[in-house]
Amino acid sequence: MRILVVEDEEGLAESLRRGLSADGHIVDLAHDGHRGLDLALAGGPYDVVLLDLMLPGPGGHAICTRMRAHGVTTPVLMLTAKDGEHDEAEGLDAGADDYLTKPFSFVVLAARIRALARRAGAADRGILRAGDLLLDPRGRRCRRGERDIELTARELAVLACLMEQPGRAVAKQDILDEVWDTPHAIDPNIVEVYVSSLRKKIDAPFGRRSILTVHGTGYRMAPDGG
Repeated sequence: MRILVVEDEEGLAESLRRGLSADGHIVDLAHDGHRGLDLALAGGPYDVVLLDLMLPGPGGHAICTRMRAHGVTTPVLMLTAKDGEHDEAEGLDAGADDYLTKPFSFVVLAARIRALARRAGAADRGILRAGDLLLDPRGRRCRRGERDIELTARELAVLACLMEQPGRAVAKQDILDEVWDTPHAIDPNIVEVYVSSLRKKIDAPFGRRSILTVHGTGYRMAPDGG
């Protein structure tokens, strides 16, 4: 894979470059937000972007937002020294696909990268429908009526899990097992963050309630799309 690493800690950036290169990847480095943004928009195509949250110049959230605004759908893994639900939610709202808090294990990082690349390659699923909500996992496209909805790779995978079983309650753990590469190491409540993000994109702007909470279990997709 070709991977862009945007990280201002030069020691960490070089360590990531060496490790990823040893795994057979081609790695480009940027040590500030301006260079990182230029490469993300024009230096691709990249398979994955590793993006630090705090950078000189535009920060990780700003870069990710600009990428999505320019139609760049490359999976983004946000790297940050911050922790907490609000920071993760902010990253997801900016268009990030995953979030990893420093310090992290390189083994876990490599697994997350592989998972993002697999999802970006699109699973062999057909077109999924729930009323006027349409999801094309292979083409990474989502639409409500005539309006396209931009989803991250992880959001798309979570939505696909629900739309594949319309009207049935899907447990948080089942979603974790399907979507995350290392589900045993992740708090199941992270699913709530992604469902909240999905609701803001596929329901709230249209006055719908398609993803319903099943208390004590998980979530259910309304067969008619809400």
